[in-house]
Amino acid sequence: MKRVVIVGTQWGDEGKGKITDFLAQDADVVVRYQGGNNAGHTVVFDGKKHSLHLLPSGILNPKITNVMANGMVINPKAFIEEIAKLDNFNLKISDRAHIVLPYHLELDKAYEHFKGNEKIGTTQKGIGPAYTDKASRLGLRVSTFIHPERFRLRLSELLKVKNQELRKLGAPRLNFDELYTEYLNYAQVMAPYVSDTSVYLNQAIEENKNVLFEGAQGVLLCLDHGTYPFVTSSSPTASSVPLNTGIAPWLVDGAVGVTKAYTTRVGSGPMPSEIIGDLASHIRKVGNEFGTTTGRPRRIGWLDTVVLRHTKRISGLSYLAVTLLDVLSGIDEIKIATSYQFEGKEIDYIPAEMADFEACIPNYITMPGWNEDITQVKTFDELPEAAKNYLNKLTEIVGVPLAIFSVGPDRNQTILVHPIF
Repeated sequence: MKRVVIVGTQWGDEGKGKITDFLAQDADVVVRYQGGNNAGHTVVFDGKKHSLHLLPSGILNPKITNVMANGMVINPKAFIEEIAKLDNFNLKISDRAHIVLPYHLELDKAYEHFKGNEKIGTTQKGIGPAYTDKASRLGLRVSTFIHPERFRLRLSELLKVKNQELRKLGAPRLNFDELYTEYLNYAQVMAPYVSDTSVYLNQAIEENKNVLFEGAQGVLLCLDHGTYPFVTSSSPTASSVPLNTGIAPWLVDGAVGVTKAYTTRVGSGPMPSEIIGDLASHIRKVGNEFGTTTGRPRRIGWLDTVVLRHTKRISGLSYLAVTLLDVLSGIDEIKIATSYQFEGKEIDYIPAEMADFEACIPNYITMPGWNEDITQVKTFDELPEAAKNYLNKLTEIVGVPLAIFSVGPDRNQTILVHPIF
């Protein structure tokens, strides 16, 4: 494959950044195709941890061209803070991406507050309101943002609307002069990176370059095919790549589905295989299951293959990459959810209504665990027999072959079973 999508198969936090960083060593281009700084991609190399939010996970390699595509919403202040930590990088920003402004953050907080017990559990980074404005034709594109006079006129128009909305919600209104002056400086920093990235990507494809497309969040947070309304505001699926990057659908060769060896979820919403109690606390501690962006403790569950097959069906998966396998070491018995019981019947799908999904009870198979330390293994054959059986059973149930597994956070603890490029 030459053009590969990295897809989160669960509710996000699967380790997409790690797998993208690993595969990027053989890539020419890495593209973030949706989301904003609500993403948290952690990359560890030589023991040094890098937390990325907006920037593509190939940004640490100066030989790679990194693209922030048109499907993204970009907070300029967060962007400036993130690139300030880097010395040498190669980056292009789409002129058709949208800008996240301070009123988006204030609206995000206000919406969550007024939802009360029905709140979604957003990161409150303004991502949802920014995508709402994009759909409502009240958005600010990068192309306008980096043009001082057009930005001034557009911001003046937008603030008239947004300050009225903020006032009605009891949120603080924003001062035009202060906001324009501050963000004009950010625009000047961003401007040299801006171009029509669709043109660049199509040229790269014509030159037969290796391209990785990196999504934020997971397929179960897809606005259309996720656990609505407990979803993000865009689509992390492989099928959204053409629209969000400006390439033809048939130019995508395949997708690598990244899954943890268990399941996690941040925020509200159904999670049938959720584990409560000491075992969940143990996995959370060993796996460091706290949000990269928010620091929130993640909910823990057994691996749910109904979820993985859902992702395979609506997004497409060529291979699996299984992360955090080492976290399961020392657990005597490991469960895998294979189907659900719902209204007296066995089902193999996720109901559209969340009340129905909440009522689903998982059917499990139980497999023996292993006690060996696997953090230093370099091949599949070096794994304990029980760990190999677990991976084999997982791929058998999902019906997707294994390409990668990881046994620790470092890039060097990632094992390639089948070549991708």
